[in-house]
Amino acid sequence: MAESKTAFIAIVGCPNVGKSSILNRMLGEKIAIVSPKPQTTRTRILGVLTKGEVQLVFTDTPGYHTAKNKLGEKMNRAVGSGIRDVDACLLVVEPRGEVREAERTLIARIKKEQIPCVLAVNKIDTVGQKETLLEQIARYAALFDFAAVVPISAKDGSGMGALESELSALAFPGEHLFPDDTLTDQPEKVIAAEYIREKILRNVEHEIPHGTAVAIERFRERENAPILDIDATIYCEKASHKGILIGKNGEMLKKISTGARIEMERFFGCKVSLHCWVKVKEDWRNREGLIHNFGLD
Repeated sequence: MAESKTAFIAIVGCPNVGKSSILNRMLGEKIAIVSPKPQTTRTRILGVLTKGEVQLVFTDTPGYHTAKNKLGEKMNRAVGSGIRDVDACLLVVEPRGEVREAERTLIARIKKEQIPCVLAVNKIDTVGQKETLLEQIARYAALFDFAAVVPISAKDGSGMGALESELSALAFPGEHLFPDDTLTDQPEKVIAAEYIREKILRNVEHEIPHGTAVAIERFRERENAPILDIDATIYCEKASHKGILIGKNGEMLKKISTGARIEMERFFGCKVSLHCWVKVKEDWRNREGLIHNFGLD
């Protein structure tokens, strides 16, 4: 019988490079929300991939960025602690452009912790010239001795098998830390709240989505039917934002709720009765108590 192996791996990188998309693609299930907007992920999300004797435990960290408020500072600290607590890192970068200062900072932290790191160059489906990709790989290879460099596309799946193989090679002998059918440690209420926040990110423009938080007030399965009753409150920072989130005749809130409900029904495997409300909590991203209440610390 093959010896079981395991590894904790932090997925790190700048905002909007595709960290959550990579995690979802590897797991074959959407446990981390995604959107075209940066800083979609706010906390560390744990995903578990078990293939045969190897179990990889991933933490999808927020994008490392210049913090503008207390919430941003907490997100950056989550990245730092994520690197300290793992066996290896997966650094995700764009397929073109100069190395960003935030990436240099991340590489310096990885060097300090002396942990192996795989470089994933994502979005290769957007690169026409092979030379462009090779030049990008050379930029990062000059900064760190990566355990492996894997060009991938989380969008179409290119290179994902090779990436999984390289990460599995970093696993070490040890008992699996989670049951083999575990997908994530995220509570169901958190997953429900994140689906709502994703639909806000995808449907509302400008700064408004980043100033929202979602609290699940009720999450209960009916006794006489396979239906989940979920009540959620969307908090925003300004009364004007509340009006935009609700929309004319409630159309925007209905669009957000319907999209989130469809995601929930697919994930939970049952009918969902979802009701959402919008309330104002001014400047909540700079208020420690509210950040804690929303589970973002």
